[in-house]
Amino acid sequence: MKPLIGRETRLCMSLSARPGNFGTRFHNRLYEATGLDFVYKSFSTTDLPAAIGGIRALNVRGCAISMPFKEAVIALLDGLAPSAAAIDSVNTIVNDDGVLTGHNTDYGAVVDLVADLDRTMPFVLRGSGGMARAVAAALHDSGFANGTIVARNEEAGRALADLYGYRWSAEPGEAAPLLVNVTPLGMTGADEAALAFPGEMIARCEVAFDVVQYPPETPFLRAAAEAGKRRITGTEVATLQALQQFVLYTGVTPSAAQVEEAAAFARANP
Repeated sequence: MKPLIGRETRLCMSLSARPGNFGTRFHNRLYEATGLDFVYKSFSTTDLPAAIGGIRALNVRGCAISMPFKEAVIALLDGLAPSAAAIDSVNTIVNDDGVLTGHNTDYGAVVDLVADLDRTMPFVLRGSGGMARAVAAALHDSGFANGTIVARNEEAGRALADLYGYRWSAEPGEAAPLLVNVTPLGMTGADEAALAFPGEMIARCEVAFDVVQYPPETPFLRAAAEAGKRRITGTEVATLQALQQFVLYTGVTPSAAQVEEAAAFARANP
């Protein structure tokens, strides 16, 4: 049984421009399941340096970092783990007695999710931001050598493509077996009705990978399901990266059943 919150309770948190509940519910559910004396809370801030100073001053054990802070936070940390240093993007901070180290568990989650795919499979990745860098790095380091980065921002798109030896395109064009959406297209809000890739590209792909977490079923994923394609979802990414954060913060690896139950709880209580 999880201890009552007291002076020995360790705090973990998240910083985001638009905080969600998945991470909060996932982590706290796992603390209950494993009996750990931890609590997790999400926060928003407009003063990143002060927030990071608060992590040091209050000895917050760990902090998840979301957009738009994944790059800006680097200058405020004491060091980077290889997963973050390779792509200059941080989504996780671990505090070891005042020493703040940045990690990127998005990268690790994607590596795990594509582990059984054919490495010779060409792909088209749409996006050029911090999460797109994590996904592109994970694909590259997993052995995917034939890829196209689609980004309207030519400078950012070309830079990401050149970094890993991929091609750049301003718009989706040629079909590919693996399609990866790392943009807000299909996300709850202004772009929720948008299809990340044209229907003809989806019809000709083998695997549809969408990192958008909300809604769980984006137009891209629905179209892929209707076409009978294999899907990798944003919920899977969110669960795996949050699990890796949990292990970094606590040193405890929960059982597969505990992770599945916590993820189901977080999805059912958005």
